[in-house]
Amino acid sequence: MLAKVISCALVGLEGAIVEVEVDISPGLPSFTLVGLPDAAVQEAKERVRAAIRNSGYAFPTKRIVVNLAPADLKKAGPAYDLPIAVGILLSSEQLSADVSQTLLLGELSLDGSLRHTNGILPMVALAYQKGLTNVILPDTDAKEASLVEGAKIIPFASLAQLASYLRGEIPPPEYKPVEVKEDTPPDRPTVDLAYIKGQEHVKRALEVAAAGGHNAIMCGPPGSGKTLLARSLPSILPPMTNEEALEVTKIYSVSGLLPSDTPLLRQRPFRSPHYTLSNAGLVGGGHWPRPGEISLSHRGVLFLDELPEFGHSLLEVLRQPLEDKVVTISRAKGSVTFPANFMLVGAMNPCPCGYYGDPFRQCTCPPGLVSR
Repeated sequence: MLAKVISCALVGLEGAIVEVEVDISPGLPSFTLVGLPDAAVQEAKERVRAAIRNSGYAFPTKRIVVNLAPADLKKAGPAYDLPIAVGILLSSEQLSADVSQTLLLGELSLDGSLRHTNGILPMVALAYQKGLTNVILPDTDAKEASLVEGAKIIPFASLAQLASYLRGEIPPPEYKPVEVKEDTPPDRPTVDLAYIKGQEHVKRALEVAAAGGHNAIMCGPPGSGKTLLARSLPSILPPMTNEEALEVTKIYSVSGLLPSDTPLLRQRPFRSPHYTLSNAGLVGGGHWPRPGEISLSHRGVLFLDELPEFGHSLLEVLRQPLEDKVVTISRAKGSVTFPANFMLVGAMNPCPCGYYGDPFRQCTCPPGLVSR
């Protein structure tokens, strides 16, 4: 019997509908996954097998073929565990339910419980746009998914609980969506500019930069407060609007950096990468492009401490994102565009030892090093 279940894939920061087709036919026992799955999706076979058995159902000892359509779209991550398991239960006629208008997402544990999945927000948003009325996902992701206004979220803790719901034995779990208010104040930043004493000229410069969204660079000896002042910059930036907060939350959701207790990020991002960062870590990249530090700094501050230590190529790749406010990463299988509207703040010493021009300590660097 053939069963079809709807799931979703991530392409950059956006979702793409994936149809999970499961066919069980007589023959030697086998489990085949097709549709351009990566290693994490291939390993779903063992997770699904154990989860079905530990949830009180029988795993079919027949020929099982699972197709993830469209076949030319790369499938990555463990979010297909739940739709594959439900498809097998439907195809083997252990369950009988209409899930044609339902999106299923979730990673399975071996005991059948559901785990957190990255990228829930953009995938649920796409499902709502496509007219899918119900979204079934792990209960740990319900807060994040409820940020999509109008979507009907049905969270479950385990595969067994979901199966009982599909059999009509239990009512759907009730979940109250999170109310997003425009005037909700962000959390107080850990470093506030109001608590910093002295350096009035630098404070004034940071206020001007914050007011106009300008980039800034601070030059001074070690211990003068450059890093502390930079970390306090988000405290004087205006609060994010709902639209900006959802943009930032979507990026952190896809990257797997969204805190479990914070469904919506209200505080502007502050990123401070080390100077040993790679090009892919800064602008994004990988075999299938992922957001880099400049995208994680979207609507916030990217702070480059010890600016001269960053490689020449790293500083050059910042030129286009600073001008265009987006970064496009091209690979053989396609290109992905990430947002990159951030404030760049740099800090550096005037010389290698740091004390060139200092009124209290003498510089010990050769003149050639200082000029370079």
